[in-house]
Amino acid sequence: MDNVNKLVSKVRQAPWRVQRQWIGLFLLGVVLMTMVAAIYLNVTVRTALAGREILVLQSTIDDNRLINADQETKLAGLTSAKAVQQRALALGFRPASADQVVYVVVAGYTPPSTVDLSSSTEDGSETPILLPTYSESLFDWFTRKLAAPIQTGEQQQ
Repeated sequence: MDNVNKLVSKVRQAPWRVQRQWIGLFLLGVVLMTMVAAIYLNVTVRTALAGREILVLQSTIDDNRLINADQETKLAGLTSAKAVQQRALALGFRPASADQVVYVVVAGYTPPSTVDLSSSTEDGSETPILLPTYSESLFDWFTRKLAAPIQTGEQQQ
């Protein structure tokens, strides 16, 4: 018991030790909070920079789309029939008359045949476009399937 009293008296004799422990704990808490705040700030800054970069890239994309549309408009103007005719006349070309046109006959060439997609037959009768099998509803199919075993059973008797 005497040892305990000596230990208690030594601790009581040095109150600065307790103060040091409390100050150490307080500073440890401050350091931990500072580290968490620094990590949060780092993540926030990276997110803001990525967002800003996305905005810059979207702006660049919009600018390029406008330039592309402008170039397409210029190209449409340059390739219009009126502009091509004016450039051809400026270069010395002139429209050909009927007697100046020469058609070349190529042996063995057959022009592409036309495709007839009409649904009528040669005899004039109309054939249905959709077969009855494909126009059956699910309810009709289910009813027919349920009735099929009954009909086969009656036919066997």
